[in-house]
Amino acid sequence: MTKNLSDFHAATLTGADRSLADYAGQVVLVVNTASKCGFTPQYAGLEELYKAHKDEGFVVLGFPCNQFGAQEPGSADEIEEFCQLNYGVSFPMFEKVDVNGDDEHPLFSWLKSEKSGLLGGRIKWNFTKFLIGRDGQVIERYAPTTKPEDLEKDVVAALAAPRP
Repeated sequence: MTKNLSDFHAATLTGADRSLADYAGQVVLVVNTASKCGFTPQYAGLEELYKAHKDEGFVVLGFPCNQFGAQEPGSADEIEEFCQLNYGVSFPMFEKVDVNGDDEHPLFSWLKSEKSGLLGGRIKWNFTKFLIGRDGQVIERYAPTTKPEDLEKDVVAALAAPRP
């Protein structure tokens, strides 16, 4: 059976288990994030994209990751405070996860199997992004260098697609 986003769970920054089925029927952008990365200013663009389209059924899900240059060393409280104080992040943030290797989160195993990147299945750095349609299937994978504002046309197209 084909999996989709609704098949997964993740822990929020507060430690609560969250079924990703809560986002069924929405267009979702999953991003592995970090607070001390050269791409960290993308939080601002992600927040703008989220605010511009959340009322249309779009959500950004942030997954902090410390696997790349130890650029997310903080605790859940520190991550939340950093995101809110520096970038006004209001989209859902989840607990720190591994996106590669033996302990990678099952969500990222699935995402990578659906859309491999330059390194095959591996994620090469923070702020790799996956756009998921209303049907829960992966539409596209974007490199860390792809700015959130460059995703706008794809988000708008996904929002305009017929509902499943």
